[in-house]
Amino acid sequence: MKKYYKQILSLVLVTAAFMNFGCSGVMDAITNVQRLQFKLDKVTGMKVANVPVSNFSSLSNIGVLDAANLLASFTQGKLPVEFTLNVAAKNPNDGTGGTKNTSAVIKNLAWRLFIDNNETINGNVRDVSVPGVGQTTNIPIGMSFDLLKFFKDAGYDNVINLALALGGKNGSSSRITLKVQPTVETVLGPITYPGEFDVIDKEFRGGN
Repeated sequence: MKKYYKQILSLVLVTAAFMNFGCSGVMDAITNVQRLQFKLDKVTGMKVANVPVSNFSSLSNIGVLDAANLLASFTQGKLPVEFTLNVAAKNPNDGTGGTKNTSAVIKNLAWRLFIDNNETINGNVRDVSVPGVGQTTNIPIGMSFDLLKFFKDAGYDNVINLALALGGKNGSSSRITLKVQPTVETVLGPITYPGEFDVIDKEFRGGN
């Protein structure tokens, strides 16, 4: 019965939208939602066991005291990491090519973080505006978890090298995949993408 009422409510909302904004306005809103694209940018502010590693390119670059702290934490069976994963969002609705210049408001960006194809943590980002100016908007997502929870069998050298590969001096987000499912505000109300899609560092991707 609840599902039936939801279907009726959706039909009423769509009908009202068509009456208030017309067919073209509703279709524009849906098209604008589908054209949003995302791409992984840099990992910044990486800390491992509270040791900043952003300026280190390899294990040999890490000072004696910091290395001792990392090893002590690893030996105790925990290796907490903190970093910011920067996601570039692009809204192509800049008024060219017959599209209407329209800003997109992402009400909710549900995400799941994968490192080397291993699922780790998940979360949400709320209320992000992506202007329709053809330029990218940065969405910083704070990450915090125990690396050993997901890579406990990797060994000390490998797990530290992984952290450096992500957020070290020469690090990149190439070993990260972010599975996302955005919910975007429209004249119809919030519209959630029908499923997740992968955001990677190599190219902009959308849910089309």
